[in-house]
Parts: sequence; C-alpha cells; structure tokens
Amino acid sequence: MTDAETMLDRIAAADSLASLDAVRVAALGKQGEITALLKSLGKMDAETRAAEAPKIHALREQVTSAIADRKAALETAELEKRLATERIDLSLPAAETPQGTVHPVSQVMDELAEIFADLGFAVAEGPEIETQWYNFTALNMPESHPARAMHDTFYLERRGGEEEARVLRTHTSPVQIRAMEARGAPIRVIAPGRVYRSDSDATHTPMFHQVEGLVIDRAIHLGHLKWTLETFLKAFFERDDIVLRLRPSYFPFTEPSAEVDVGYTMRGGRRVLGGTEKWMELLGSGMVHPRVIAAVGLDPDEWQGFAFGCGIDRLAMLKYGMDDLRAFFDGDMRWLRHYGFRALDVPTLSAGVGG
Repeated sequence: MTDAETMLDRIAAADSLASLDAVRVAALGKQGEITALLKSLGKMDAETRAAEAPKIHALREQVTSAIADRKAALETAELEKRLATERIDLSLPAAETPQGTVHPVSQVMDELAEIFADLGFAVAEGPEIETQWYNFTALNMPESHPARAMHDTFYLERRGGEEEARVLRTHTSPVQIRAMEARGAPIRVIAPGRVYRSDSDATHTPMFHQVEGLVIDRAIHLGHLKWTLETFLKAFFERDDIVLRLRPSYFPFTEPSAEVDVGYTMRGGRRVLGGTEKWMELLGSGMVHPRVIAAVGLDPDEWQGFAFGCGIDRLAMLKYGMDDLRAFFDGDMRWLRHYGFRALDVPTLSAGVGG
C-alpha cells in the first residue's frame, strides 16, 4: 500500500505548477501509483477487495483534494508576485492604435437616440419577423392595399397552425403599435431598426434601416410635429439654417399626411442641407389616424398624436457625404476605414453628435 503521508508530503513540497503536475501524473496518471492500485482491485478476491477498495478510493480523493488546494495556493502566490513586480507606465504612448471602427449606421442610430432622448423620447424595439396584423392591418392597411403586394413585401412560408404567413417587417411602424399596447398613453417613442422590402438600386436595398417617431397625448397638433422635426434636424445636421416644407400626401396610418422636404444648396457637386435654394424629400409624417389609435384600445376622441419616419441610411448619406446606399452593406473594409467612427466617438449634445 502506498504511504499516504509520503504522497501528501510530495504535494506540499511542490514549489511550482510544473512540479505539482509531475506529482499529479506520478500519482493519478495512466501509469500512476494510485491508478495501479485501482487496477489491482480486479485481481483481488471478494473479501480482500471489500477491505482494500474503500482505502484506495479514500486515498485517491485525499490526493486529488490536496493537489487542487496546492494548485490554488501556487496560482495565488504567482499572481501576487506578478502584481507586486509588474508595472504599466501610463505616460508611454500606446504601441498600437485601435483598429476597430463603428459603422456609420450604428453611429447615426446613437446620434438619433441622443437627440430624441433630450426631447423626452424613449427607444422602443420590436421583432423583425411580424404578423400581418401588426405590419399592415393595425396600421389601417386592408388586404387590398398595394403595400401588401408580393413585389414589395417578403412573405415567409406559413408554419403549422398559422392562419396567415408572417412577413419581414416593411417598416418599424409595428413597433409603434406594440409600444402603445404595452405602455398606453401618453407616449413618446422612437423606433429605429432594420426593415425589408423587395427593391435594390443605388438608393434602395432589400434590407435597410429606418427610424420612426410617435407621440400620443391630448391636444396634439401639426405644429408640435413641425417643431419636433425642425429641432431634430437642426441638432442632427448641426446647422441652424435648416428649413422644412410640408406637402400634403397620403399614408394609410396618418390623416392628414405630409411629405417633409428640406432645403439645400449644391456645393462642389454635393448637396449641403440649409437654406431654400432647392428642396428634397426627406421624411414622411402626419397625424396618427384615428383607426390606428382605436386599434390599440385607445379612444381617438381623447388621444391624438403624430408620427414620422425616415431612412437612417439616407440620413447618414446626407450628413457624411456617401453616394451609394449599397456600399453600406458590402463589407468593404476600405470603405469602413474611411467612413467609420472610432469607438470612443460617442455622440453627445454637449460635445456634438457629429463625431
């Protein structure tokens, strides 16, 4: 029988992790002393095995526990030695500059959240795979509405038990419905996120990013909408000469509806927002349709509100001088190094949201 005290003495005498591992292998390895004892049990008669097996198993447990304790002690001692001897000179310049960059879409989303948080808006999120009720019906789009056509919408295969196929959401407006259901009124939220439509060219992609805003309260009118959009765009583009023009339009979920144009000038072949030399369409907006308010269980005679939406990718293109929407999703590192933002360029209203 192996002397337990001798084996424990070897463990206690191990002065490094390497020497301790050598003791472990000698005791518990394939050719180790305790392993050999365990193998010998099969050659013993029943009476001898009954007497020796508990002793051998107890020895293995004792040695295993001692090794674990000694390993923990050695690791602690090694760490304390490193902490006592290693120093970092914070006055030295960094050997390498960080290589990672923040995608412009992520940066613009942070800028939007910062601006609207200052206006009292919360950020709401929802699923990208939606039911047709949330994506269309609750937003006053009946089954015959053109927006539900196959050439605009990605429909998924119907799963077992589903009455109708789900869709990849075509806008973030379903988030507004879910937010009103969950929080009731009054409410002020923005809903940024990915949306999907069957379209692709220099200014359209099958997947793109959109932000929508929603305000529901008492006695809300178009003046509140116009002030909110002007305040947002002046903060986002960091210009005080932003001028808006609202044109009558039609959206099924707002009434009245308005397209929002923003004034710009051409400088060096590039659009620069500000002034009234020329106009370009930038947002869609309007007063929330009473049917949409009623669809979430609110009384449209008591509650009114406005909503607006625009493409986040397009906002980034206008602000940072990008000319092709498809480049956002190509994964070209050269493009990202040129247009990307450093990780520490966190947008703040005090330091500027432009990074």
